[in-house]
Amino acid sequence: MADLHELKISRLIDAPREAVWRAFTDHLAEWWCPRPWTVEIVEQDLRPGGRSAMIMRGPNGEESPQDGVYLEVIPLERIVFTDAFTHGWEPAGPFIVGILDFADEDGQTRYTGTARHWTAEAMQQHEAMGFTEGWGKVAEQLEEVARRIA
Repeated sequence: MADLHELKISRLIDAPREAVWRAFTDHLAEWWCPRPWTVEIVEQDLRPGGRSAMIMRGPNGEESPQDGVYLEVIPLERIVFTDAFTHGWEPAGPFIVGILDFADEDGQTRYTGTARHWTAEAMQQHEAMGFTEGWGKVAEQLEEVARRIA
């Protein structure tokens, strides 16, 4: 298999998979960014080809708009998204293909987040931006929400 330039985290979340899935589908704004950052969900059309648009905001007034599309959605199992396209399949400057997997494991949920990059340089840049710490913190926040709504 070709080098996919992947970064990956995996966490065992102490909540049933249905609650973790609902945390994504219904409560995304509560956990998607590491605090103190926040996110405003502009659109979440959770289907293949559907738009994913949000604005991440930092504590010092930073704004980072994110626009992309969902490539694959398998309820309770997998969500694949990319910023390589915006709504209407308009090409954009690609950074990642994100893959979120949800699986049952001993009454809990195995959550795996994968970021695939077009180049080794983009992967290294993402790693230097704090991928492991950031995506790990987000997984902790996801667990908080999933446990609350379970």
